[in-house]
Amino acid sequence: MSEHRIGIIGGTGLYHLDGFTGQKWVRIKTPFGPPSDDLLAGKLAGRKVVFLARHGRGHRILPGELNHRANIWAMKKLGVAWIISVSAVGSLQEKYKPCDIVLVDQFLDRTKRGPEHTFFGRGIVAHISFAHPICEELRRILLKVGRDELRKSQNSPTKTNGDSQSSSLRNTIHDGGTYVNMEGPAFSTRAESLTNHQLGCDVIGMTNLGEAKCAREAEIAYATLAMSTDYDCWKEDEHVTLAMIIQNLHRNADMAKKIVAAAISQIPAEPNCSCHAALKNAILTDKRLWPKKTATALKPILAKYL
Repeated sequence: MSEHRIGIIGGTGLYHLDGFTGQKWVRIKTPFGPPSDDLLAGKLAGRKVVFLARHGRGHRILPGELNHRANIWAMKKLGVAWIISVSAVGSLQEKYKPCDIVLVDQFLDRTKRGPEHTFFGRGIVAHISFAHPICEELRRILLKVGRDELRKSQNSPTKTNGDSQSSSLRNTIHDGGTYVNMEGPAFSTRAESLTNHQLGCDVIGMTNLGEAKCAREAEIAYATLAMSTDYDCWKEDEHVTLAMIIQNLHRNADMAKKIVAAAISQIPAEPNCSCHAALKNAILTDKRLWPKKTATALKPILAKYL
């Protein structure tokens, strides 16, 4: 059996990974249209990996324009069994400070894009279990590695560079949280932000729900490193600006790279969690009734059930 690959989907500020060797750009055509960009295959920490710039190189694609089905189908076609998502988020609670990291374990869907977040339909019906939308095994690896990397960062000598940045910027990695997926591209109104804050949700972003749903249907384990950039606008004395977000994106990127590189070697060599069998009892349509065109389009996803 060929070696299973690890996928990395990077948001703004994470387009390059140190130690990523044997790089080769791969262009994938999918039945759902083009992915966000060509995919970069190679090796990192001794494992085969595939990287995708979520918004395309140069940040050319709005969150609402992301083709999650094409992105995940392309990953599956290239043999990806795990995906680490690195995403910028706004904080909805005081305890998540800018530059903190949240290992989310739940989602709240505020989008209207349901049909675009599933591979199924067109004659094949499937209902995946999504009570626990994040792969807990992969999430725990990221949590352990993240805590180790933060500890190293806090223990290293502080570099003075004449600005306000210091080794204490990346304060904490948080175990669990609910990610509100809004549509954007505008940031929240204050009323929306206050509602999400008062509901007790933890962070807000525009991208991860569709990825997580499609990954589960594709039997790919998926987990998110949610990198806090700001306090959204529920906090009266903090008003989110693009300049603030971009500044904190760059501060977050170095730590995200360290965590991803360290986590790669901890991921099992073989797919072995429930995420990797998510379709086992999820497909309702009798195989004899599957339309040939649909089954062919979903071949990378349905291969072991054909």
